[in-house]
Amino acid sequence: MNAVILAVLVMIVLSLMRVHVVIALIGGAMIGGITAGFSITETVEIFTSGLGANASVALSYAMLGAFAVAISYTGLPNLLVKFAIKVVGREGEDRKKTMTKVLLLFVIAIVASFSQNLVPVHIAFIPILIPPLLKVFNELALDRRAAATALTFGLKAPYILIPAGYGLIFHDIVVTNMEENGMSVNMDMVPQALMIPVSGMVVGLIIAIFISYKKSRRYENREFTSNEEAATYHYTLPGVVIGIIAILTVLIAQIQTDSMVFGALTGLIILYVYFGYLHIKKEFSLNQSEELMTGGMKMLAFIGFVMITAGGFAEVIRETGHVDLLVDSTSGWIGNNHGLAAIVMLIIGLFITMGIGSSFATIPIIAAIFVPLAAAIGLSPMATIALIGTAGALGDAGSPASDSTLGPTAGLNADGQHNHIWDTCVPTFLHFNIPLIIFGWLAAMIL
Repeated sequence: MNAVILAVLVMIVLSLMRVHVVIALIGGAMIGGITAGFSITETVEIFTSGLGANASVALSYAMLGAFAVAISYTGLPNLLVKFAIKVVGREGEDRKKTMTKVLLLFVIAIVASFSQNLVPVHIAFIPILIPPLLKVFNELALDRRAAATALTFGLKAPYILIPAGYGLIFHDIVVTNMEENGMSVNMDMVPQALMIPVSGMVVGLIIAIFISYKKSRRYENREFTSNEEAATYHYTLPGVVIGIIAILTVLIAQIQTDSMVFGALTGLIILYVYFGYLHIKKEFSLNQSEELMTGGMKMLAFIGFVMITAGGFAEVIRETGHVDLLVDSTSGWIGNNHGLAAIVMLIIGLFITMGIGSSFATIPIIAAIFVPLAAAIGLSPMATIALIGTAGALGDAGSPASDSTLGPTAGLNADGQHNHIWDTCVPTFLHFNIPLIIFGWLAAMIL
């Protein structure tokens, strides 16, 4: 049995059985390492060596969690709830609620899209924007699985298609690695080749919003802060203005320094200055600052541990050497059947990306596999780009270890009512990976 396939299958099965995803990742890595011929000790050493790969991301989440909790003390969540009630109107206006939910979901998808190309902050905006909106979602009885698909769509589709921001990096990685493996392509070819696969994601998003998760879903109005005072903290004009300034500062600082940690830190400094002002007015105790930080870190500690563990899992997969074996074992019986080759290549890409959890990190691996295979059976450069780009996106949307799923969960589970596997990973896998396979295959056939 191929170690890569077995490791990913174990991780997925354990996750679907509601085994904690950290345990599932460790279990999958151990099985993969042992299958590849490593001893338990060697597997643990390889796994441990990869843990530091995502440490900075984990710290970033902790800082952003503290910032998200601190924002709740400005009164912004209560203002949003009041606005939502005004928009929704009287109880029973189902049509108006439905229109509001659809509009809100598309706005979320657009904001997430901006985070990839226009204002390239990636997932940094989610812990800031989404937790204060949870009460709004509850008021609308909005199914958070629809919000998860909207967020994941915005985190993936724009950089796959548009050569700006993270998209420019993604396209450059595709072109560079294809050329290094002997196939001549240019940057202009990438968006043309990936237009069809991305249209599949658009179809998946529309199905999720208008069909799969159209019905209302009730949630409790829980507070996501560790201090009940924030729940009753009424908004004031100065508080709202400071909150907006802090959010904008975080985004600007993150763009300028390319550091989520520094961005969150600048936002926290602004809020602490505001809290100091409230302390002078005896409206806020500075002793709460430590509780604020701890509470925020607890909120996103889960995400940080998953990211760190995913680094170890990916390292084991790389070190097994079974990625090459996976290719060798399939290339022989594919022959010159383009249709069969395309679907097999996409499935291989799905398994590799599901395991590593990053389309950016897997493009070099996928290109090394796909370019020689595509050239051998006579696929065009455009078709090869479509397969590589689609395979890179596959699995990233539904992987438990991907930041495209961890980010949405970080925001939507702030009050503990959104399951990472069943409410984020499964919906995004069904609505994006299945259309990506279909439309990616069509692109390979057409191009």
